[in-house]
Amino acid sequence: MHPYAQFFPHRISQDQLTTAPLIHAGLLIDDNAVRISFEGRSLTTLELRQRVAALQQVLAARGLRAGQRVAVMLGNSDEQIVLIYALVLSGLVWIPINTKLRGPGLDYPFEHAKPDLVVGDAEFRALLAQGAAGQLPYLDIGDLHQAALAHPAASLQLIDSAADAALCVIYTSGTTGAPKGVVFTHRMLRIASEAVLQVADVKAGDRLLLWEPLCHIGGAQMLLIPFLADVRLSVVQRFSASKFWAQCTEAQATQLHYLGGIIDILMQQPAEQWPVQHQLRTLWGAGVSLANWAAIEARFGCPLRECYGMTECSSFATLNRTGKPGSIGRPFPWLSLELLGPDGAPVSTGQLGEIVLSSEVEGVFLPGYLDNPEATSSALREGRLFTGDMARMDADGDLFFVGRRTDSMRVRGENVSAWEVERVFSGHPWVQACAAVGVESAVGEQEIMLFVQLEPGVTPDWPVLLEWARSRCASYQLPRYYRAVDRFELTPSERIKKHLLPRDLGGAWDHRG
Repeated sequence: MHPYAQFFPHRISQDQLTTAPLIHAGLLIDDNAVRISFEGRSLTTLELRQRVAALQQVLAARGLRAGQRVAVMLGNSDEQIVLIYALVLSGLVWIPINTKLRGPGLDYPFEHAKPDLVVGDAEFRALLAQGAAGQLPYLDIGDLHQAALAHPAASLQLIDSAADAALCVIYTSGTTGAPKGVVFTHRMLRIASEAVLQVADVKAGDRLLLWEPLCHIGGAQMLLIPFLADVRLSVVQRFSASKFWAQCTEAQATQLHYLGGIIDILMQQPAEQWPVQHQLRTLWGAGVSLANWAAIEARFGCPLRECYGMTECSSFATLNRTGKPGSIGRPFPWLSLELLGPDGAPVSTGQLGEIVLSSEVEGVFLPGYLDNPEATSSALREGRLFTGDMARMDADGDLFFVGRRTDSMRVRGENVSAWEVERVFSGHPWVQACAAVGVESAVGEQEIMLFVQLEPGVTPDWPVLLEWARSRCASYQLPRYYRAVDRFELTPSERIKKHLLPRDLGGAWDHRG
């Protein structure tokens, strides 16, 4: 038996999990099959193949070669999907840029990754020209595809990149420092996609709705699914509560990936906005609390399959297969999991410990963070991945996620580094010092509260400060709550003692009124 076959049974190659050959083979068969649709428009295999091949020829004509980097700042579209396939098949490294980033947060991945080409939607052209991206070669996605029309007879090319070669670099904000570029390999994407089939309980004939931004692993990992199983991927521009049920009906969606509070949003809709019947069979994702578990299953009429993971471990680490309310389940068979205390020793049943992963399967974990050996050595130690996330295990061996040990927050499906938020607000002349912390949210995981020590003589005008920050922060990085403090308690190394800051909302200004 192939060493991977017991875990990943779909189209195993002779010696490794592959990505580019899988896409290439899939685009050469079943010309009239429809594997993907975008906003209701079907894309046949033949159309995909012709568009991908033409785009490959345009990229090659620009002198781009395997291993070079292409940064992509695009909303969900069939044009972006075609571009991603072209990049993967050409051996180019895809640098997805979150379209919500602004200011220093937007400049950073361009400064750090130094891409050889930037591709953006026309709506972002002026924004990109203002910052670090403005110093790099740039193309509108529309112009790129217009140029591809000149090559209708182009042949599909395959650069069979090594399984451990970088497929993309995904920037994640998980700690107190600058964003880290996760080097995500071809094998890691294949493992993530194979895991989706298990997490979402995918069966032949299923219709999967993809609303997640493709700049996240949650969206990117879906792009291999139509080449791994007899399913259709129905892609929409974004999640919209008002359009959701109509989109589900049109796509005949059988699975829903919940993330970033979308379940909470749908649960708050009046009953009359829900269809009498729907075809959803499985809800899968992360973030459902024990208190809401039964109500959600009853309202949707289908089971929850809660999981846990992170980009660094090929997206998935655990899955709740039994339906135990509130649990993230147990590790996937290709992973081993320990909960370790501050002393590095395993904790007892019911005790809080850091999730530490190991695997006998080669290439499950990131090879490292891009040009960040310090972060790499902190996360990867003696073959194990230290996640920085905390959990408890019950007597049955089931895990319950508690939170993040690192100085970050989870806001509407996004990891938000407190360092990134504080860096922006500290640049305002009113602000002497500030500290961002996570507080409980009614929708999604957390909201951000910003504690601000103002310069002497300054009276807080929170709406003005918020408006100043809008052009410098992603929308999910903007704190919801603001509180003034006279001073912060500091450690001997001059760090703010955040554990002493109150998490109640008393005296805080809420920008949502």
